[in-house]
Amino acid sequence: MFDLSSCAEEFLEDGIITHERMRAVDANAQALGVTGLQLMESAGKALAASVLALRPKVVLILCGRGNNGGDGMVAARYLQRGVDTTVWYLDNGTRTPSCAHQLAALKGCRVTLHPFVSTDDLRILAPCIGEADVIVDALLGTGAAGTLKEPLATCVEMANTSRAKIIAADVPSPGMRADRICAFHRPKVKGSDIIDIGIPFGAEVCTGPGELTLIPVRSRTSHKGVGGEVLVIGGGPYQGAPYLAGLGALRAGADIVRIASPVFEPVPDLIYERLFGDRIGEEHTERLIALAEHADVVVCGNGLGLESHGVVLAVAPYCKKVVFDADALRLPLPKAAQETLYTPHAGEFARIAGRYPIPGDAADACGRARAAKLSAKDLGATILLKGPVDIITDGRRVRFNRTGDPAMSVGGTGDVLAGVCGALLCHLPAFEAACIAAYVTGRAGERVAEKRGEGMLASDLVDRIPEELFRRHT
Repeated sequence: MFDLSSCAEEFLEDGIITHERMRAVDANAQALGVTGLQLMESAGKALAASVLALRPKVVLILCGRGNNGGDGMVAARYLQRGVDTTVWYLDNGTRTPSCAHQLAALKGCRVTLHPFVSTDDLRILAPCIGEADVIVDALLGTGAAGTLKEPLATCVEMANTSRAKIIAADVPSPGMRADRICAFHRPKVKGSDIIDIGIPFGAEVCTGPGELTLIPVRSRTSHKGVGGEVLVIGGGPYQGAPYLAGLGALRAGADIVRIASPVFEPVPDLIYERLFGDRIGEEHTERLIALAEHADVVVCGNGLGLESHGVVLAVAPYCKKVVFDADALRLPLPKAAQETLYTPHAGEFARIAGRYPIPGDAADACGRARAAKLSAKDLGATILLKGPVDIITDGRRVRFNRTGDPAMSVGGTGDVLAGVCGALLCHLPAFEAACIAAYVTGRAGERVAEKRGEGMLASDLVDRIPEELFRRHT
């Protein structure tokens, strides 16, 4: 088992975190056993401590219907002894379950509660604004943007005109002034004070189910092709590899997958682009360029053999985005016009990045991560270094993927992974696509191994991919 204590901190990111990334980290933390209510409790308690540091006599907490409002309600619970605390809470629409939970608890506390639905309700409550020494802004969380609607717009306006110090929970609501911003875990805007709420290291430096929240949800009005078109270039010496990659791409959501190969396999879901001969050669270059220019993503190298590298180098600049795998991982390294993802195993990495040798001990995930990070930075690309613990890096960020099973050492599993990467790369940046692909392919392998053990086939993974990748919709 990968020991996070050995090196996790050097791979932790800092600085401003996006709403989308924070949502993924929260979900990963919950998957590791820290519940949403635990995180809310930590945030609210820390928020209350920030309020008490100002030594107020009267505190007003403004709460919305979401988890940000729940943070404010927890803070009110910790302020009920010794501080005159009033909570205004928006009382129209549906609350998140966690916010509803905190409101129920608050009704048993020594706190004054005032629900509001309209601007008229707020005008009746206006005298409370003038009495408050501190106002806590817990109206809207990190996902809020744009112009506020009523009655929240009036609530913000009233707070802004008060003499009170305003403390924002995580982020200020749009238009709200803030004397202090208490950012939970990491800052979401500049000028924030960071508060540790107990999120495990692994929730941020390792992949988890939270990565799935980054996948765009397809509209009900989607038409054929919106899922992306993937071209797989490979085969010849090893005929099954490009088809495994193609099926991986289809199962990961690509709408159209073409296989450009000298070898035909009767797979009706894949479009076969026949290349005459036994191997891919110079005579195929022009046609491959035309196919590559039409595709959203190219997956290249699966089953290609050693004699086609010149063609790969010639075609690569005409590809928008490419996943280079297997036999395409040779010097000189090909590179796509826009985004490049390399998916080497240890031997292939040594071949393409010899100046950054990885440790001989495959269990030294941190040593492998350092080497991969340096190499990715040099190459200006993303690397998914496969192993007992997969390393994903773009030269700036690093993630460790701990999913998978030893039975996945069977041939062809890497081809499936490359195809999954290709489908996700149609809609996501290379780093995020690689993180998700490594996580879900490893999870699929774990599930197949539970039934098949060491009798696993790479094709067994294919049918399990959708269950792991799209289960967030069920």
